[in-house]
Amino acid sequence: MLTDSGKDLLKKMSENPPEELQTGPSVEIATKDMDFLKKVMLKGNIPSIYDARDLTEVVFRTMRDLMTTEATSKVASELHTEATHTDKKAAQEEIAELWKDSNPLVRLLSQIRPALNFDDDTFLFRVEKEGGLPKTTGPNTVVKAVFSATKEELSADRIADITEFMPGKVRTLWEEA
Repeated sequence: MLTDSGKDLLKKMSENPPEELQTGPSVEIATKDMDFLKKVMLKGNIPSIYDARDLTEVVFRTMRDLMTTEATSKVASELHTEATHTDKKAAQEEIAELWKDSNPLVRLLSQIRPALNFDDDTFLFRVEKEGGLPKTTGPNTVVKAVFSATKEELSADRIADITEFMPGKVRTLWEEA
């Protein structure tokens, strides 16, 4: 169920979808001062900060599955920035915490297993099915939104490292973000 603010956002975006969603954020949207999850929410056409958090975790989990443990550790070390400023504890997380899996068992297994190898269709399928996408968006839009917000937090070296692990169309989304 959508909150009142989510309903308002959905109504506004349905009546007049921003052109920037198709071409990327304008300077007003993509400021360094905007919180990570709010960037994902806006760029991904996601109606709720909580949906943005959940979808970010799914995208991050799918990315990590393609990467080596060493590469994921390097990314985590660069993501120590508060994700959002709010009085609601559930949305008040560091980006590094979003990068780690919230499931302790999955987190442990990801530390000991080798990198997986799957194609871009599997990547997008996982985001769509595991993430419970809202009707306002699609997997490509969400993935690109998370990628864009993430790349703003990473060094050029980490961005290049991640590029090497991404398959096909997903790699293109990463490069365009």
